[in-house]
Amino acid sequence: MENPFPYHAAEGGKRYHTWDYHLKEKFGGKVFKVSLDGGFSCPNIDGTRGVGGCTYCSYAQRQVAPADLLTQYEEVKAILHKKWPEAARYIPYFQANTSTYGPLAALKEKYELMLAQPGVVGLSIATRADALPDDVVDYLAELNQRTYLIVELGLQTIHDTTAKRINRGHSYAEFLAGYEKLASRGIPVCVHIINGLPGETKDMMVETMAEVAKLHPHSVKIHLLHIIAGTRMAEEYGAGEFAAMTMEDYVEVVCDQLELLPAEVVIQRITGDGIKADLIAPRWSLKKFVVMNAIDGELERRRSYQGIYSHWICGTK
Repeated sequence: MENPFPYHAAEGGKRYHTWDYHLKEKFGGKVFKVSLDGGFSCPNIDGTRGVGGCTYCSYAQRQVAPADLLTQYEEVKAILHKKWPEAARYIPYFQANTSTYGPLAALKEKYELMLAQPGVVGLSIATRADALPDDVVDYLAELNQRTYLIVELGLQTIHDTTAKRINRGHSYAEFLAGYEKLASRGIPVCVHIINGLPGETKDMMVETMAEVAKLHPHSVKIHLLHIIAGTRMAEEYGAGEFAAMTMEDYVEVVCDQLELLPAEVVIQRITGDGIKADLIAPRWSLKKFVVMNAIDGELERRRSYQGIYSHWICGTK
């Protein structure tokens, strides 16, 4: 069946705008995103906005300080090159906790160290919308002028009732304020959402993506809720307070969400496989390529693709 989606490789392409496709189009070759733990805390852990972090967060229970950044960087690169041995360039990704949460001088030291490494073509910084002080945003705007920068914001859901249940520590209105602070300076933003949060219906999950689509961010990450050992959410799941999402429901929701999202928006993640030893549920998520193939199959069955219905909510044709 012919693939009508414009952002895909010539043969066997996806029906959504993949991160790999985007990077190859932009840089002309393989680019690795190298995940790092910068040793940051979080305003939702240290008591500034809350304690204990989001209920699904495993970083909140971190007991051991991470290795120095360059050691982490080389170790993760080596793992990636075992899977993809070809020559590549790199985007250091400050992933753990809230990576803009700290004095500006300390942030600059970490970011500039990684930007100075050979083969680095950009920087990705994961943070919260309530951890973007003006001096940090000014610096991020300057960084955006000299490297390929993406700031990743954890939204998870637009529904404040869910946000309170998972102890997110800020409202959707606060997320929008933080998003606008970055977008108004021309800083590319990747929005994270999570499907399968306790108490959410499939309609609620699709509503979240509909609102994200209106923002027209640079990219999104679609996560499945992973119930991780040692988290507060694992205790709630063990007590029977909610059920894990089925693969069939997840595939249906993701396809519904993709159909609303403008085709230009890059999909940095569409599922995840988690760490087998720590994952309590859903265990089907460990078969990452089975899930991805099911999403591909459902889009093809529908004769659909990313953005087919985006005009409904974005006012585009």
